[in-house]
Amino acid sequence: MSDFYQTGIIATFHRLGKPSLEKIESELSWYASERPIALVLPSLYSELEGDALKEIVRELKEVRYISEIVVALGPATEDEFKYAKEFFSILPQKVSIIWNTGPRISEIYKTIENADLPTGEQGKGRSAWMAYGYVLSQQRFQTIVLHDCDILTYNREMLARLCYPVTSPSLDYDFCKGFYSRVTDRLHGRMTRLLVTPLIRSLQKILGYLPILVFFDSFRYPLAGEFSMDVDMARVIRIPGDWGLEVGVLAEVYRNTSLRRVCQVDIAENYEHKHQELSPEDATKGLHKMCVDICKSLFRTLASEGIVFSDGFFKTLVATYTRTAQDMLKRYEDDAAINGLIFDRHAESLAVETFTKGIKKAAEIITEDPLGVPLIASWDRVTAAIPDILVRIREAVEEDNKIN
Repeated sequence: MSDFYQTGIIATFHRLGKPSLEKIESELSWYASERPIALVLPSLYSELEGDALKEIVRELKEVRYISEIVVALGPATEDEFKYAKEFFSILPQKVSIIWNTGPRISEIYKTIENADLPTGEQGKGRSAWMAYGYVLSQQRFQTIVLHDCDILTYNREMLARLCYPVTSPSLDYDFCKGFYSRVTDRLHGRMTRLLVTPLIRSLQKILGYLPILVFFDSFRYPLAGEFSMDVDMARVIRIPGDWGLEVGVLAEVYRNTSLRRVCQVDIAENYEHKHQELSPEDATKGLHKMCVDICKSLFRTLASEGIVFSDGFFKTLVATYTRTAQDMLKRYEDDAAINGLIFDRHAESLAVETFTKGIKKAAEIITEDPLGVPLIASWDRVTAAIPDILVRIREAVEEDNKIN
């Protein structure tokens, strides 16, 4: 059981005792009859062969309040697309699979790019964005909920708790972020623990009170891939196509809705998924690349808020981050000790050193090119340029899903 303490400037919903899943699902079924829910699953083909997604599908078979499941399939051949259709065909809900590298959807991307609108590189951000376009094209959904397909500890309570704050008319939030602990015989979640939180707090030390930094620091797990949102949010947000996705989405939520309509919810006692390699010597791989992308997204967000960066600023930031991260590392070591967990001080320190390199690399990139790669265009912007694009997306997806 977690505490019930409210921190930061957004509402936090805790796990207080054992929730009644039957009650929550019953209410969601009632609400969803008037406020339909679409579940978006960004999936790589390789995840269809893993244990996590098989268990997710088994759990989803028992869910009755989801109107449609939209699988945003990453790079796949026609045979792999057909296998994905068969794989998800056991679900009782309507399932639509977006074949992102198929000829029809590829033509959609080309049409949008020909209108000088950015669609990003292949990846989770781009796949999720196309899925939002397909959901919007149907003009019948109220809520979009998204979670990853590599969750090893998945159960349908996660989904219900994630949907509830946005779907329930009495709560009526615009955006809800999931959070959880990630613990086995040791603490996980290095990117949040050792990069994002100490970096944001370092920026607060240097810049003083800045509302967007307080907003970021209010999230218990800002890099969580699980969230739900009102469908109108999907229409207006612009998102990065790289590992800066989660930070970029939060920045767009901050800009596009009231803080009173943003919340976070504890969706699981524990959460386990695949772990990325640290890759300390190569900034193009693993957590090292993730660090660079997240820092670029954060710095560009701050630049858009009027913050002026300089070489001296970044030198101060690196020094402040290093001290802050080392202090937090000691707290985590003590937390692990009192809970009888393994704590590898060397590995944790190496992660901080790697993230320090990533911050420096991101600073160099921002200094050379403050704008960088454009964010993926919002669907409002795309439909203004190409009025019939959503109809064309719906037709492309429906035609693809007729393939036997």
